[in-house]
Amino acid sequence: MMPPLLDVQDLRLRISTASGDREILRGLSFSVAPGEAVGIVGESGSGKSLTVRSIIRLLPRTATPSGRVLFAGRDVLDMTPDELRRYRSHDVAMMFQDPRAHINPVRTIGSFLTEALVLERGVPRREAERRAVAVLDEVGVSSPQRRMRQRPHELSGGLLQRVMIAAALLAQPRLLLADEISTALDVTTQEEVMAILDEERRDRGLAMVFITHDLDLAAAVCDRLLVVKDGLIVESLTPGREHEARDPYSISLIQARSWYTAPTGAPHA
Repeated sequence: MMPPLLDVQDLRLRISTASGDREILRGLSFSVAPGEAVGIVGESGSGKSLTVRSIIRLLPRTATPSGRVLFAGRDVLDMTPDELRRYRSHDVAMMFQDPRAHINPVRTIGSFLTEALVLERGVPRREAERRAVAVLDEVGVSSPQRRMRQRPHELSGGLLQRVMIAAALLAQPRLLLADEISTALDVTTQEEVMAILDEERRDRGLAMVFITHDLDLAAAVCDRLLVVKDGLIVESLTPGREHEARDPYSISLIQARSWYTAPTGAPHA
């Protein structure tokens, strides 16, 4: 059996505040196989985003993680600064909910997309630009050469999220981390962006950890679903078989779906 690409073991996270320490993650354990997409689903404040930020070790200064986050057998929580920089630039790529908060507003899209290739991988600038244009075209960005010269404020939210997907793919990672990347988009744009991400991920055989509060969305693009509540995984579900859920919180998420109809004789949520 192939070993997991990502193996999270008893992950705990404490945040120090003026009123004392608060335990946000309370012993999460899960793994992700090469090429597998795992969805982490839960309400706001359940610990989803801090879980994925722990995987890339992008945490608040007041946070103290413990446990193990093994990537290809190497513990991310024990990496040196140089090892962590290489891990972030070569092995894993993260996509965030709000692209505008993560792209310098005064830089062009082309500068944003090519910087890591030039500085971290030594790719000649002209070749980096060629690759960026090609990937923008792949993810459905029209007139990619013109977009390279534009700045973030000139692009719609949907186009910017495509740019974030392109940036992740350009890094040629083995693992994608997606944190609520479609939350701010309208339904039509959300469907388009998710279809692009799903197709590109599968074509490249990339693993993914997909964070969302939307059970339907996770079921559409993931191979396995982990339901998180109060910093704990309460249940693992298989997409298409969510009706087999046994945990009350998982059942409440299913019943919150807009199309859900309670079985005859069962109380409505």
